[in-house]
Amino acid sequence: MSSASAFHIPPATRSALIIGGLFGAFILLAGFGVSWKAREIRRERDQTKALNSQQEGGEMVWIPAGKMTMGAVDGAADEQHIRDVKVSGFWMDRTEVTNGKFARFVSETGYVTLAERATPVVGASVGWVFSITDSGAKWQQAAGATWQHPEGPGSDIKGQENFPVVQIAWEDATAFARWAGKRLPTEAEWEYAARGGAMHMPFVSGREMAPGGHWAANIWQGPFSTAAPPADGFVGRAPVASFVYNDFGLVDMAGNVWEWTADWYRADYYVKGPHQDPPGPVDSLDPAEPGVAKRVARGGSFLSSETNGAGYRPSARRKEAPGFASSDLGFRCARSIK
Repeated sequence: MSSASAFHIPPATRSALIIGGLFGAFILLAGFGVSWKAREIRRERDQTKALNSQQEGGEMVWIPAGKMTMGAVDGAADEQHIRDVKVSGFWMDRTEVTNGKFARFVSETGYVTLAERATPVVGASVGWVFSITDSGAKWQQAAGATWQHPEGPGSDIKGQENFPVVQIAWEDATAFARWAGKRLPTEAEWEYAARGGAMHMPFVSGREMAPGGHWAANIWQGPFSTAAPPADGFVGRAPVASFVYNDFGLVDMAGNVWEWTADWYRADYYVKGPHQDPPGPVDSLDPAEPGVAKRVARGGSFLSSETNGAGYRPSARRKEAPGFASSDLGFRCARSIK
């Protein structure tokens, strides 16, 4: 038998070896590509984190372009149609807009919020206050509750310049944003920013609400009482930046106060919306109240908890009429790169 015939490989075997080799090469290349992309994402996130840390005194931080899985499989019904979304880079306020910043806006423009106007605004429902006493807690509409008197006429914001402004209707938030040369973030931008690059975590703080036993947000832990200080240190609203920053350099993306976004609310928008920079629907539809147009707020507040909506999850949505204002609802702004 010749040496050539000793090493003869049948055609079928040769084909199988070639296909197997190609497949193996493909797997190696694919694995390399995934690994390279993961390193690129981590590098961009680390660079953004470093940049925003260097500019910690700045009002806004840069949110790099990226993608996320928007929504949650275990969330409310209007979150559960999860989808992949790509978001272009943009700027976002590091914190919620404070009483001090809103006061400057009012001083320079003479703006009067919906809650302060002498003539009632059609469709407005302002002045909602959540009262916490030793005897209990409840929501009620308080005449005279405004951004300067967030719990009603007997309250004020003296010494609370660094607290988030509240009793702000959607119209008030957009008026401030225009004055500041900014805008409200879309729902997609808000959720992407809140996740801080951790795209599949249930909480803004990661896998746990209180990692290592340290509270990462100002939220309700119940029962409502003034008898003892809560574990996070705050009975009501907290000064902005009292808790940890996420990897994008943002703080209070969970808890403290809910934040208005630009979007109209539709329960079905996740099914119909685009996957690249979704701008929000052109109109509103809430199946529970089909005749009431609503906007979306995000982030939860000091009144949110796992037992009343878990609003501090990055995917959680709140729907309110644009003329609504309460003691746990504020906003922050965004700015496009263009």
